[in-house]
Amino acid sequence: MSTSTEKAKKLLSLLSKITPFEKVLDNVVQDTSQDIKDIPPIPHPILWSQEAMKKRQSYIKQLTGLALPYLTGEIPIPDSELYRGNIEQQIGYTQIPTGIIGPLLVKGTLAQGNFYVPLATTEGALVASYNRGAKATAMCGGIVSVCLTEGIQRAPLFKFRTLQEVGKFMQWTLGQTATFKEIVSQHSNHAQLEDMKINMEGNHVVIVFEFYTGEAAGQNMATICTDAICQYIILNTPIQPQHWFIESNYAGDKKATAVSFTSVRGKKVTAEALISRKVVNDILGTTPEKIAQYWQSSSVAAVQSGCIGIQGHFANGLTALFLATGQDAACISEAYVGITRMEVNDEHNLYVSVTLPSLVIGTVGGGTRLPTQQECLRLLGCEGEGSARKLAEICGATVLAGELSIAASIACGSFSKAHKIFGRKK
Repeated sequence: MSTSTEKAKKLLSLLSKITPFEKVLDNVVQDTSQDIKDIPPIPHPILWSQEAMKKRQSYIKQLTGLALPYLTGEIPIPDSELYRGNIEQQIGYTQIPTGIIGPLLVKGTLAQGNFYVPLATTEGALVASYNRGAKATAMCGGIVSVCLTEGIQRAPLFKFRTLQEVGKFMQWTLGQTATFKEIVSQHSNHAQLEDMKINMEGNHVVIVFEFYTGEAAGQNMATICTDAICQYIILNTPIQPQHWFIESNYAGDKKATAVSFTSVRGKKVTAEALISRKVVNDILGTTPEKIAQYWQSSSVAAVQSGCIGIQGHFANGLTALFLATGQDAACISEAYVGITRMEVNDEHNLYVSVTLPSLVIGTVGGGTRLPTQQECLRLLGCEGEGSARKLAEICGATVLAGELSIAASIACGSFSKAHKIFGRKK
């Protein structure tokens, strides 16, 4: 992970707070973890009847104390006025079925314990696959997941006549950092200007403003604060640009970029788990060596395809979780970029890690305030201070469970069979 010295210091402080990995690994040779041995499995996982769904609803209510009345349809969808700020020219509602996986055992800095993760999808086999990965990791002590750093960017562009004008503008701008931070504090109760970088190309200047936005995903917050800074710049700069734009298309908003991949956009998360040989064999139906061999070969193919990062299907679990919890689904276009690594360790068990550098997510604002989405966030315990980082750690653990399951399925040859069973009407 590439990072500045100051961010590195914060990261070291953060990592010192998580459960030592050696303690997590104490459970890896056991068939079950102490954390989940008394938890009954989700009832009727392959039945699609109304009765089976009711039993699963009762299961969640019994374990979490949450009734989820909007999600289960006990309370009707509120009047359309509620959706002001979320939709224009509304004609109705698109209903997407929501499933549940769990328990997903997470050992992070904020996400700690067993979680039941809601996934909204129309893709058969997705929930079953992620649930299998959750089971395998929970039986081996869980997943260590850490939100490493965060920051959301907006990058306005200013055009000048000559390089000399660019130089004068840059010199003045670099002396305005304290003023810019004050402007941000006047336009938002939550946003903080964390960093400012300048990128020059000919007579174009791109200023990259990086913000901390609390529990919000922060795109709107960053835009409003950046616009206020730009208005100040235009009124006070000694060198007027020929023209300027609020976004240069450099920030990486809703697109996969190398800049986001090598730094951070939104929240950067890494997660790891160690899966015992016995669990790989009994639950995943293969061996650590076959999974590692498949992953090594697939990584070479991914490089040949020219993809940014190397991973199996981050977008599957993330999209389903985004839809369930009210995230901006278009942000999957940047959130899916990341790295998965699988290898056999010295004890012949399977080590798995994932890194997601651009999770643009939040627990307040946008779609998170809608009824079913609020219930899903409540189910995850993602409310209040620190909840956005907690959600990010849950995202990391969920993605790891899915990567493990799909790699095992392809390695042992059951990938097609699983889709025949779960992905068809008959």
